[in-house]
Amino acid sequence: MTRGYFGARKNVWTVAKNTWEKGLTYAFRDRRNKKREFRALWIQRINAAARLEGLSYSQLMGALHKAGIEINRKVLADLAMNNPEAFKAIVDKVKK
Repeated sequence: MTRGYFGARKNVWTVAKNTWEKGLTYAFRDRRNKKREFRALWIQRINAAARLEGLSYSQLMGALHKAGIEINRKVLADLAMNNPEAFKAIVDKVKK
């Protein structure tokens, strides 16, 4: 399990075992951090696209909620990046 590590970390039993266990701890922690980082990235992308339409992120999300449009941040960020026309249509619907 320690293949690819450098020096004693790959072949001295106690050092390798400790390194491997520490790596499992990092893996556990970072599986949760990855979700946090992606949410932050989606929010940044939505905010950038919303500001081009004259709204802030919080104004857009509040208007979406008030209009009853249930769309998650992942899909909204994907639309903002890859399909700006669809994102603009959503913003126009919210503005009315």
